[in-house]
Amino acid sequence: MKAFYQTDAGKVRSHNEDSVTIVKNASGEHLMIVADGMGGHRAGEIASSMVVTQIGTRFSNLSTIGSKMDAVKWLKENVDEVNDSILKYGEEHTESMGLGTTVVMALLTKDFLIFVNIGDSSGFVLKNGKLFKVTKDHTLVNLLLESGEISPKDAENHPQKNILMKALGAAEKIDMDIFDVELTVDGIFLCSDGLTNMLTKEQIEKVLNDGDLTLEEQVNKLIMKSNTRGGTDNITIAYLRKEV
Repeated sequence: MKAFYQTDAGKVRSHNEDSVTIVKNASGEHLMIVADGMGGHRAGEIASSMVVTQIGTRFSNLSTIGSKMDAVKWLKENVDEVNDSILKYGEEHTESMGLGTTVVMALLTKDFLIFVNIGDSSGFVLKNGKLFKVTKDHTLVNLLLESGEISPKDAENHPQKNILMKALGAAEKIDMDIFDVELTVDGIFLCSDGLTNMLTKEQIEKVLNDGDLTLEEQVNKLIMKSNTRGGTDNITIAYLRKEV
């Protein structure tokens, strides 16, 4: 396995509220995390950093995550705990009230691959040169799209495109999506919406299939392309792929 992650403030935002990591435990199991923070007074980066630091550190200290059921239980418990931490921080720091963050995670062991999602950061798998989106965005626009109230074309430039229906720090009870994905994939790709709002799935796929670039060069090229197209948001990528 080869892994690389990178985050960039983009061309418009004054600072970066995204956080990212890829960690490995004693058994060689991988956990990938991308969190896209929100909130005033730099509170967004506090919320996203809490997710990455708390969950990432706990995972790296494990000898093994155990069975698939153990993994799901562990992920739920840790997401609940970090959600409580974010809510508590907001209560104790009134200037940061309303802080929150999206999170998308992928947990890979020799026996299973699980994705977790809250919000509109995205999780993909790469298989036979094709990029497939695993996660579903928790946005108002996606809700309208799935109910048939708007068309895919309407969704692209909808004025309420950025309204989130779910985020860590938004409520005491958090329901996260869990996806059980087959292991026969060539790569796992997570990103914040700063990338997917600038580049289409096909444009991302094309860069990931460029065999002349290293994994690090592919990630950096995607960030560069997003910035060339405007870089209107923070851009964050975590990418893990099987060695060719």
